[in-house]
Amino acid sequence: MAATPGSLARILDMTLVLAGAQLASQIRLDTFVHAPSDAVLVAFSEACVLTLFPAFGVYQSSRGRSMTIVVGRITLAWFSVQVCGLVLMFSLHASGAISRLWFLYWSALTGGALILSRLAVAIALARVRNAGHNVRRVAVVGSAEHGREVVCRIDASATSGFRAVSLFDPSAGAGAQAGNPGRAIFTEFGPFAEHVRSTSVHELWLALPISQESTIMRCLKEFHDDLLNIRLIPDRCGLEILNGAMVDLIGVPAINLVASPLSPRALVQKAIFDRVFAAIAIIALAPLLLVIAVTVKLSSPGPVLFTQMRKGADARVFRIYKFRTMRSHGEAPGQLRQATRCDGRITKVGAFLRRTSLDELPQFFNVLRGDMSVVGPRPHALEHDDLYGPIVSGYRQRYRMKPGITGWAQVNGLRGETDRIEKMQRRVEFDIYYLRNWSFGLDLRIIGATLVKGFIHPNAY
Repeated sequence: MAATPGSLARILDMTLVLAGAQLASQIRLDTFVHAPSDAVLVAFSEACVLTLFPAFGVYQSSRGRSMTIVVGRITLAWFSVQVCGLVLMFSLHASGAISRLWFLYWSALTGGALILSRLAVAIALARVRNAGHNVRRVAVVGSAEHGREVVCRIDASATSGFRAVSLFDPSAGAGAQAGNPGRAIFTEFGPFAEHVRSTSVHELWLALPISQESTIMRCLKEFHDDLLNIRLIPDRCGLEILNGAMVDLIGVPAINLVASPLSPRALVQKAIFDRVFAAIAIIALAPLLLVIAVTVKLSSPGPVLFTQMRKGADARVFRIYKFRTMRSHGEAPGQLRQATRCDGRITKVGAFLRRTSLDELPQFFNVLRGDMSVVGPRPHALEHDDLYGPIVSGYRQRYRMKPGITGWAQVNGLRGETDRIEKMQRRVEFDIYYLRNWSFGLDLRIIGATLVKGFIHPNAY
């Protein structure tokens, strides 16, 4: 029996994991892996690759998908495997027998090899598909401009592995065929259906508005028994309506028109990633946290931490932690005065912490508690929720996901005081974009942008 691409990918990944461990051992210890503890860890990681990589969608087809998503998934999956390995070693009280430098070399070498292998395969497939091989033939049922736009996108994405071979458009004019050499254009459904069956078409894409239900149903009925992948590509209006996932609800299929953008499995994955990331961050930053705490305590009378109530997922109220940056003062009930540039309430130490965003570091404890996520919409004060909720479009949609320490709006420069409704509206627009386009790849991109761009921003004061 011939090996499938998925099984070959699994074998390649396991080979890279073993090779990375051996190479790291050769670099660090001038020998190959032989210690029992090292061998146990490598074997456990191999087993985790077989179980966790499929759970993270690593072996799903990459045809037509962004390489950023593919790389993000493999990175997150390998990171999770290594964290599981560390947990095992700590549980067996064998962490002291593992060379930390060897483990870092192994993680880096294998992670890089896994990513490079995906990129190499993608480049090879792109060249093969550009040459006209390994392609899936697509027939498009289009509605005027939207149908032609889909065909143009297929033509512009030659490396995706799709080729538009025919178009059914009842509104096509007499000169439509002249503008599409090598592609069959049909205005009658009967000849189009015969062409689809006689030319070994693999995919049928319905580039139709959802108002054309009769045409959609006609296509589904006509090709019900054919081995075709039939996909609906609605226009912009349809996307607004169908911007949700298909779910099973009391045994019947349902589409989430307005609901959480994360599936139950994705919520579990994100929660695991958040807590692991937060635990590692707290351990790594422990000396810095201690220094900041002492400095804040000495800067002015008052507690080290400043706490406020915020709304999280499903509008549940929780207590958020920050390092105190202001002198102790009182606020009138129901009122909140935002920090402004050159605010006299801010201490010198606090000004530095706010400018560098180091005052936000205690929120990793909020992540461990499950109140927050590493990446998500930034939470606002309850007074601002009451003020902006009724007047800023989409503001309350932010409660559909846990708030984050950093977010899409923040890495795009939307930070600091929101003294005008326009500023808050702009920030919410970026938050809504994140909610609608969430992926692990986007989360990793935001974390990377936060680290690369740094925490300092002119609007942070």
